[in-house]
Amino acid sequence: MKILLLNGPNLDRLGARQPEVYGTTTLADVIATLAARAHTAGATLEAFQSADAAAIIARIAASDADAIIINPASLTHHDRALAEALRAFAKPVVEVHISNIASREPFRRRSLIAPIATGSIVGLGVRGYELALDALLDPAR
Repeated sequence: MKILLLNGPNLDRLGARQPEVYGTTTLADVIATLAARAHTAGATLEAFQSADAAAIIARIAASDADAIIINPASLTHHDRALAEALRAFAKPVVEVHISNIASREPFRRRSLIAPIATGSIVGLGVRGYELALDALLDPAR
């Protein structure tokens, strides 16, 4: 199984940006952990991060992955083109948010991705990425 891990704006600053909200684990740490777990399960992980929605959409369109884990960050709430690209992907998509978007500011509570996603994991810190990977690797899924 090939899994594409996508991260949106500001997640390259994970570990330094608002550690009280997002923790101190870096995106490189998250990627290393997921890649090792995927490898152990006989899967591969390709990771991509961008603040540019068009770059993320292009990566989705060009992907031959079997599934996507995505933390769209702020694109979650307003980027319809990203939502449509994920819909067109037509394979499993797991949405991840480090914080609980439902308990934050009103503008963060609406996800355009959630109705398209196979599942959403929110508010469990960076552990949410691992849970997303575990769910995708589970043969009973």
